[in-house]
Amino acid sequence: MTEIGSIADPGGTQPAVIAALDGGGRRPASIDLEAIVSLERRECIAAWVRLFGHMPPKHVSVQFMRKALAYEEQVRRFGGHSSAVRKALKAALKEGKPGNKTVSRRTPAVQLRPGTHLVREWNGRTYQVEVLDDGFWLDGKNYRSLSAIARKITGVHWSGPRFFGLG
Repeated sequence: MTEIGSIADPGGTQPAVIAALDGGGRRPASIDLEAIVSLERRECIAAWVRLFGHMPPKHVSVQFMRKALAYEEQVRRFGGHSSAVRKALKAALKEGKPGNKTVSRRTPAVQLRPGTHLVREWNGRTYQVEVLDDGFWLDGKNYRSLSAIARKITGVHWSGPRFFGLG
């Protein structure tokens, strides 16, 4: 059993994987990128501690640690992002600050014109809803939403547009 820092490494870490420590147990001089794919969990943890200076988060997968180690080693060897890319990433982060709206992947709501009739059959009965300027009309009563009508018809909560086949 080999000790790497304070992390026990059963079976010993391959010398090709974590090259000679640069004196006094500081960060490793380099990590063999090709050998990272064969690292076991304990070897990944040992390399993580050497490279990042702290334990990896609990329950992080070996695959994630391998990717992070490989990425960090490439940054050390070849440099990180260019200043232009860093500037673009910072600008994107500012745009995504809390309170900003994200782009919705949902389809836009169907716009119903007043006078449109929606027909739905439920439990053998046909329901006809008329679209008004300020809501919907069913059986002589005004409703504010299709969901309220769907709840009235079925007795349980439904998405009104979905109940009437609109989305």
